Amino acid sequence: MHALRLGAWSARIADTSLLAAFMLLRTVASACLLALLLPVAANAAYRSPQQILDSSPASAWRVLDPDRTLYLELDAGRVIIELAPQFAPEHVANIRTLAHERFWDGLSIYRSQDNFVVQFGDPDGETPAKAKSLGSAKTHLPAEFERASQGLDFQRLPDSDGWAPQVGFVDGFPVGRDTATGKTWLAHCYGTLGAGRNNDEDSSIGAELYVVTGQSPRQLDRNITVVGRVVKGMELLSVTPRGPDPMGFYEDPAQRAPIRAIRLASEVPAPERTPLQLLRTDSQTFRDVVEARRNRKDDFYKRPAGHIDLCNVPLPVRAPPAG
Repeated sequence: MHALRLGAWSARIADTSLLAAFMLLRTVASACLLALLLPVAANAAYRSPQQILDSSPASAWRVLDPDRTLYLELDAGRVIIELAPQFAPEHVANIRTLAHERFWDGLSIYRSQDNFVVQFGDPDGETPAKAKSLGSAKTHLPAEFERASQGLDFQRLPDSDGWAPQVGFVDGFPVGRDTATGKTWLAHCYGTLGAGRNNDEDSSIGAELYVVTGQSPRQLDRNITVVGRVVKGMELLSVTPRGPDPMGFYEDPAQRAPIRAIRLASEVPAPERTPLQLLRTDSQTFRDVVEARRNRKDDFYKRPAGHIDLCNVPLPVRAPPAG
């Protein structure tokens, strides 16, 4: 009798063990399936920057203001520059005067320093006997390294920066900001247009200009007046042959790249202008693009950075959609 009872009890234990094992296997299988499905679901939810742009509303884009747009005409093609009068009003006003009076026509790109800048203007500008007349442009301007933050629509990036307490964008331009001083300034990113100067901080007038063509030289921030940025045509400047001089100046004038003309777009007949739209940096589309770049989750990226550098944020430009 005891043996029979023991046998029945053992059978019940065996049944219970089998059930527990089955439940454990089912739990493990479910966990494995979930682990397999989670990346798929995450990738399915992730939209690439291009997908975000492709589905963006028309309101997320703006048109270049012709009176704030310069066309730099080279033999290789047109470079399009957006000026920043909200940060450097006196320099931009002088640049408008110089462009209107055709100052740069027939001058050249006379410097191309590897991983740094190309510079253009009058290569004889420092020699009074040879320098081209500035016409009615001003010959002295104050430095415009930074401005008061008040009144600016600052779109802050969430990540830290080594050059400024805060960084972000204002009207499409990358900027640094310091809430302690109440100042904001344009940052030296790839494509930045600055006004060359001598040692004195107020020695720039906008006649000699440079474009950053290398690693972002942020050490120049708040040391030189920034007047704008290239929005299209950087490929024409970045391939300019490097000058043999250590600072990239061409020793032989024949090496210089001639400037056909520099014009304000507002002074170019409408049919000859280049229609462009720029993504608004105050739009939700832009914020979504930034987040997609901060946390890449496509098939290639295995470890999203969760961080983006100010000068690595894309600033999309497009031709107006047909229709």
